Amino acid sequence: MWVVSSRMLSIRNLKTYFRTPKGLARAVDGVSLDIGPGEVVGVVGESGCGKSVMALSILGLLPRPPAYFAGGEILFNDQDLLKFKPDEMRRLRGNQISMIFQEPMSALNPVFTVGNQLQEVFQVHRNLGRAEALQNAIDMLAKVGVPAPERRVREYPYQLSGGMRQRVMIAMALACRPALLLADEPTTALDVSIQAQIIELMTALKEELDTAILLITHDLGVVAEITRRVAVMYTGKIMEEAPTLDLFDAPLHPYTRGLLTSIPRADASFETESLTEIKGVVPSVAALPPGYHFEPRCPEAIDICRAQAPALEEARPGHRVACWRAAHA
Repeated sequence: MWVVSSRMLSIRNLKTYFRTPKGLARAVDGVSLDIGPGEVVGVVGESGCGKSVMALSILGLLPRPPAYFAGGEILFNDQDLLKFKPDEMRRLRGNQISMIFQEPMSALNPVFTVGNQLQEVFQVHRNLGRAEALQNAIDMLAKVGVPAPERRVREYPYQLSGGMRQRVMIAMALACRPALLLADEPTTALDVSIQAQIIELMTALKEELDTAILLITHDLGVVAEITRRVAVMYTGKIMEEAPTLDLFDAPLHPYTRGLLTSIPRADASFETESLTEIKGVVPSVAALPPGYHFEPRCPEAIDICRAQAPALEEARPGHRVACWRAAHA
């Protein structure tokens, strides 16, 4: 029986590594993060920073080998998911914890209709008969704004637009009213109007179902709109974590400031103002630089950064940062 905790999800010093031909890849390297019931927490960072690997670690969906857990805990309502057996994780997925995957065209099975795939969720997790599961599938598609759901259940993923496929993924993820939703780039590759609809849909369903959401994205605009707290990741580590408004108003880490200044501003003139950039690229987690991993790209690096990485420390109430300058300023 699940016991409700004030911290629905508590990730503690999680280390998810991969053995590769190029060496050990520390994709998630000592991450700690909490999510409370009904809370929306954003995780941001460039591609290759470990955001998706962290989400897949929570659901136990990484291939092992080459992946393995080198340490840490993933506590869901005080139970460590890393100790769950495969059949226990299967019962958990889609029921207590669901995930919206980054690319619905690859997440949905192309040889089965939308109805078949959505029905299966109700049949497996709620033990409904075929007819009742079909009606629930139609009702769920209607709830997420899919037009003519009675017709759409008979269609295949390739027959739907990108926005419709994403709505189907959200319907599948929320079918069993999960306590926690992992949303991995839910608005990627969608046009602006569809992005706004998906954000509005997630917000409305969150309010209705009181579902906690871990939102993984590189879109800081989406983060500003719907999250309560934000964690900024780089090379498998959290660089900064703070309430959303605090992070946007007064970021402490140079990497966070770099991400924020790279966003186009609505009041900026196209002719007179260009976007800034963070120089360099995210290093491979299988070939990380010594010391502080962001040091080669950091415009504010000091001598100690080349030798030693700073710990993630509380610089002010509720605001943690891993930076030698910011933590002791």
